Amino acid sequence: MTTIAEKRPRRKASELIAPAISSALIYELWDGKQVYYKDYRAVMTGKKTIEEVVSCSDLQGVLVSLIHGHLFGIINRKKYLLATNEIGIHLALNNNLANDVVIYDKESVGKLKGKLFDVPPKVVIEVDIKADAAEFDNGSDGYLMEKARKLLDFGVEGVLWIITNAQKTYVINKNDPT
Repeated sequence: MTTIAEKRPRRKASELIAPAISSALIYELWDGKQVYYKDYRAVMTGKKTIEEVVSCSDLQGVLVSLIHGHLFGIINRKKYLLATNEIGIHLALNNNLANDVVIYDKESVGKLKGKLFDVPPKVVIEVDIKADAAEFDNGSDGYLMEKARKLLDFGVEGVLWIITNAQKTYVINKNDPT
């Protein structure tokens, strides 16, 4: 008895290549490595939209607004610049971070250029973690500590990080970076 080899249907080249990840899902760039938004995989599988993943939660949005509003009323606005809305900070080539609220000494900023800030703010305030922390040692805690270390090494004096679901607040500064 002769067996004839089964003919399998040929796959298209496009079926063999993993789908590209949209640049809209890139949250930050660390040493040239893309850090994606949390839940970016749900966008790739069609379970969520890009807008659902890149938008902040109601709680995060309100907290950032309250923090900004409070600081705006008490900060010396002639000396300091207060900014919000995922402010981009360019640390170095292929190193760009996003932050919820930043406080800059106006003298260090100079004229605004319509680009990422390239000087360190005095203080960075973060509410929750929007990055996919799966690739970091210790997950979200590892991401938080590594990002805080990057900011401190860049010259930021202090990082305040509020994690709403755990009801924790981290105060990290260059004198006690742990």
